[in-house]
Amino acid sequence: MATDRELRIRRELAATFRWTARLGWHEAVANHFSAMVDDHRFLLNPVGRHFARMTAGDLLLLDTADAGSGEVADGADITAWYLHAHVHAHVPRAKVILHTHMPYATTLACLDGYEFQMLDQNACRFFGRVAYDRDYGGMFMDDSEGDRVARLLGADNSVLLLGNHGVMVVGETVADAWDELYYFERACQLQVLALSTGRPLAVLGDDVAAVTAKQWHDYPHAAAQAHLDESMAILDADDPGYADLGARR
Repeated sequence: MATDRELRIRRELAATFRWTARLGWHEAVANHFSAMVDDHRFLLNPVGRHFARMTAGDLLLLDTADAGSGEVADGADITAWYLHAHVHAHVPRAKVILHTHMPYATTLACLDGYEFQMLDQNACRFFGRVAYDRDYGGMFMDDSEGDRVARLLGADNSVLLLGNHGVMVVGETVADAWDELYYFERACQLQVLALSTGRPLAVLGDDVAAVTAKQWHDYPHAAAQAHLDESMAILDADDPGYADLGARR
């Protein structure tokens, strides 16, 4: 029997799939989101399901204990399994993993040696928390790739720019990770637009960026949860099928 916690996380994660499709951040039936429901089990989207059609009941329930077995979990995409199972197993704070090829973040990930700039208030939210994978070697189709990515995240990073590939965001809750994904793409969009002008960038100093990052962290109300709650409320009104717990197999 699914616990109340699992049922809640299923609905929350399904909502993020639907919104990712609405915002044009998805790759049809590719890209993957996952979330831990207890100490070792996690939810993952099944292979071949479009983000715009994902439901709470569609999500696979898998076990991190199977990471490293050399076998891909039944129903899972091979690249998703090798990445998500290992990162969940080896990065305790990565309760939720959202991996996309969002257009603006991926654009920056494809610029040679680019470092994410403290260019605006949204960017400062991520001060000191962006890591880089500059060694693209193909798709995540090797059992060692998840371990390598877990090491790149380090102790404090919540965002990993995957060179020539995309972006991965990790968080403690679905709300936290969804809010991070949203604001990171907004900050990347602004940077791409600013770079396109050809004018010098007015990059903020580390002192200002650090203060602003702390202000984001200490904000006096639960903005991330409110963001997810409102996102789900919109879906409840005009696309309630996301919350369907009946799996389609």
